[in-house]
Formats: sequence, C-alpha cells, structure tokens
Amino acid sequence: MNDDVRNIVLGVVAAGVSAALGWLARTYLWRRRLRRKQAFFGLPDNSESLLVVNREAGGAELSVMRNDVFALLELSALIKDCNAHAQVVGHDTARQGFGDRTEFCVGGPSSNRRMAAHLSSLLPGVRVNADAEPGPDRGAFQIGGEDYRVDAGVTEYVLLARLTMGQRQGERPVFLFCGQRAITNQAATRYLARHHERLARKYGNSSFVLLLKVVNSQAYGPDVVELVADVTRQAQAPLPEPTTVTAT
Repeated sequence: MNDDVRNIVLGVVAAGVSAALGWLARTYLWRRRLRRKQAFFGLPDNSESLLVVNREAGGAELSVMRNDVFALLELSALIKDCNAHAQVVGHDTARQGFGDRTEFCVGGPSSNRRMAAHLSSLLPGVRVNADAEPGPDRGAFQIGGEDYRVDAGVTEYVLLARLTMGQRQGERPVFLFCGQRAITNQAATRYLARHHERLARKYGNSSFVLLLKVVNSQAYGPDVVELVADVTRQAQAPLPEPTTVTAT
C-alpha cells in the first residue's frame, strides 16, 4: 500500500469515527434533554396523564371553547414529545386525587369545578371573582393584596402553575392554566411550550405559580404574553378573612 492509498484509507476511517462520535454525542444530548423534559412534566416513557377540560360558560356540559381546544392541542403535543399518553376527561368527571398521574387542568373556576377545587386546596391565596352579573370586577383575580381586572381584548391575566405536594417519591405534578378568558388559557399553554426549558432550569421539579398578562389579544391573539410576577408565595398563603364592622 503506497502513501496515497494509506492517506485515503486513514481519511475515510477518521471521517467515519468522527461521524460516529458526532452521532453518539447528538444522541446523548437529545436523550438528556428528553429526560429533563420528562422529569419536569412528570411524564416518563409510556406514562399516562390527564387533560381536564372545562365547559363553555353558559353552554352545555360538553361544549368547549375554541381557544380551549387549541390549548389542549398544545398540551397534547408536549405530552407526545415526552413519549407519554393523555386521557381527556371532563371537569365534573375527574373525581380522583392527584400525584399518581400528571394532570393538566384548563379553565377558570367558574367553568371548571376541578380548577375550583385545586385553587381552594392548593392555592388558598388566590380568589377569582365568579359573579354571573356583568361588572368591572367580574373575572378579576385577587392574589395577595393585589387585584387584577380583565379588560377584554386589551389586558387579560392567566395563572400558570406547576404544583406538587412533595410528600412522596415519584409524585406527579399538577399543571394549572387558569385564565380570565379562554384565549388566555391558550396563551398560557403556548407560553409553557415555548419556555419549559427555562422554567425547568429555574425551578427544577419544584412548585411555582406565575402570573402572566396577555396583551391586546384582539389584535395579536394568544401570542403576546408578558410575565407579570412569580406569585408562588402569595398564592400559597391564605388570604386574610374580610373584616366586618359592627355598628354600635
């Protein structure tokens, strides 16, 4: 074998080794990224999860707002990416505890009984004005000592939460998407899909509650979302009972 042939053979071998090492490195990084995503969502391979859907306010029990359907599609894509499975259940049929399966609960407490139960049990520092009569405070959030009113199509708020009780190994989280309007629920699921890696780096597998603001949805839909604040501490601390004044 002359020098030219030897150099060609060595070049081919070196290229093959480099390609194999590159493939192994990419596979390792992809698997590590997948495992981190699965850990954040509590969705190991072939695991089961719940998509708890609400109903259209004032509508039939099984009717779902168009934007809430889009929110479920966003979540379904995330679940599929984790090699997991989803079961869609109505808010009034999800009669079970939490921690055994990851749960994604969509909708405000006025249209989703499951959400109302989660807020009462897990986020006692959050109150949502569910008045049936129109008014400036209808749908407003009270978190800590702050009020967040809805200005439909202009400024709307939504809570995005990842919650665990942290009492046992392998407990699966509950994700809440509690918005003032259906489009804000979709905005929160899209925000989670876009930013879950950053959220996982910041919070790991801990609980968090984020208050998001959806800006000018009548023009931009669910795409322009601002992070208002991390309200985990305020949301988990019970609100003080309103004081009453006794006439003398």
